Amino acid sequence: QVRVVESGGGLVQAGDSLRLSCAASGRAFRASAMGWFRQAPGKEREFVGAIGWTGRTMYADSVKDRFTISRDKDKNTMDLQMKKLKPEDTATYYCAAASVAFQWPLSQKDDDNIWGQGTQVTVAS
Repeated sequence: QVRVVESGGGLVQAGDSLRLSCAASGRAFRASAMGWFRQAPGKEREFVGAIGWTGRTMYADSVKDRFTISRDKDKNTMDLQMKKLKPEDTATYYCAAASVAFQWPLSQKDDDNIWGQGTQVTVAS
């Protein structure tokens, strides 16, 4: 079974840092884009950032210069390092891995990716 699983969420204070991880299993995603999305209560899911098979990255303006995505293709994992967290970063964070290789940017459509169950990040003010 192909799946991705997030870990590392929690409750932090504004200004703190937190690192999320995503582990993929069932197939290799070496040639696929991977990324992070988030959804706050009452809001639509939004793109956070993505990383391609070459290490190329892209970020939402709201997290640029604060969040950094990295991946280890050998371990089939991806991380999201979050710094200077703000209360508005509070959300459930989802890992996504593109089902099709060599496609960029990462699609936001449900059917185009393998999605994790999400991990909660809460930033207290």
